[in-house]
Amino acid sequence: MKIELPKKVLFIINNLQLHGYEAFAVGGCVRDSILARRPQDWDITTSAKPEEIKKLFRRTIDTGIEHGTVTVLFGKDSFEVTTYRIDGAYEDSRHPKEVQFTNRLEEDLRRRDFTINAMAYNDQVRLVDVFGGMQDLNHHLIRCVGDPEERFSEDALRILRAVRFSAQLNFPIESATADAIRKLAPNLQNISAERIQAELVKLLVSPHPERIRDAYELGLTKVILPEWDAMEGVAQNTPHHKYDVAEHTLRALKNVKRDKILRLTMLFHDMGKPMMKTTDENGRDHFRGHALVSEELARSIMHRLKFDNETIRTVTKLVCYHDYRVEATPKNVRRAMNRIGVELFPYYLAARLADVKAQSPYQKREKIENIVEMRRLYQEIIKKQECVTLRQLAVGGRELMDLGMKPGRELGSMLSELLEYVLDDPARNDKEILCAYVKNKLNL
Repeated sequence: MKIELPKKVLFIINNLQLHGYEAFAVGGCVRDSILARRPQDWDITTSAKPEEIKKLFRRTIDTGIEHGTVTVLFGKDSFEVTTYRIDGAYEDSRHPKEVQFTNRLEEDLRRRDFTINAMAYNDQVRLVDVFGGMQDLNHHLIRCVGDPEERFSEDALRILRAVRFSAQLNFPIESATADAIRKLAPNLQNISAERIQAELVKLLVSPHPERIRDAYELGLTKVILPEWDAMEGVAQNTPHHKYDVAEHTLRALKNVKRDKILRLTMLFHDMGKPMMKTTDENGRDHFRGHALVSEELARSIMHRLKFDNETIRTVTKLVCYHDYRVEATPKNVRRAMNRIGVELFPYYLAARLADVKAQSPYQKREKIENIVEMRRLYQEIIKKQECVTLRQLAVGGRELMDLGMKPGRELGSMLSELLEYVLDDPARNDKEILCAYVKNKLNL
């Protein structure tokens, strides 16, 4: 098998070989190349020790030198070069207490997580596949290298990585590996929130976000996202739905593009339904106020998983408004743009469309037509540059003070009132018209 290595990767490997060391591209870059995917980054493993690597390359960074990793820099590109190693005992379900360098590639591959990630390649030896990675790629399987309980006990994050790779590649998890995941899932509580977040996002933005159901069935969500478990089996006896809350959420996730903000929004959009469910005398279910509860749950979960403030702000706002429905008129769309935000409005429409597509056929056509018309009106409002924010008002605080108003709450309230006046009719966004409105209002 021939893999086309990038020129810079070839240079690093050749330079190490010229000085008497072994060197191979290793791990995910080899797997992705075999699958005809573009690797995001290229990792290199070598028999050279860290200090020897540093002597051979002009620009390096000691990114993890205690574990044998040196980053080699080429212009704007960087490549991790790691010495063959054997991991010592793991004490925190994440990191080995110590590492031992070795001169045998097989020993280095043996410590890796899954067979499909434990292959190495260079142009001289070609593919090195000691643990059956090619066979598992051909059979579409996620399988641990060696004893799965041992692999997961070493690093509990591998438990979640197994489901993430399953979602990215659409490969089922091999039975013994799955059994070990079920047994050791509680160890995920030892993993930092930031690492859980990173793997969860990768799962969600994968081609198969519905594999989060596997995380539930294997007992992972019970540890990292118990709010998901609360949605499972919650029926929605209403004409608008035909799936329970969890199944509806899975289908909504698949109905939006692979965007972090949209996938997180659809993950959380109905999470408040189990808490807000009521059933009337006719047996029909209702979920009044679920959007606000879902917003609070989303905020709580995202803080717990250490998401950045901007992502939390954006996602929670979209969750809050995901069920906001109005007649598609220019006035209503302008008000919705003002409430939700001009930049977020396309995300709001995408979230609504994903939600509707995951519902029952009842009134589906009318709902979709409403969303399509709202999108058309939004684009028209943008094109005409109609005023939908305070910043776009033809007057500001300075003009109101020139009319005699004093800075403070009253001035702010007047600006908000003027914006409402203009949202009703964009032709009113004229300095003379707005000043006349203020004069009349204040009897000036």
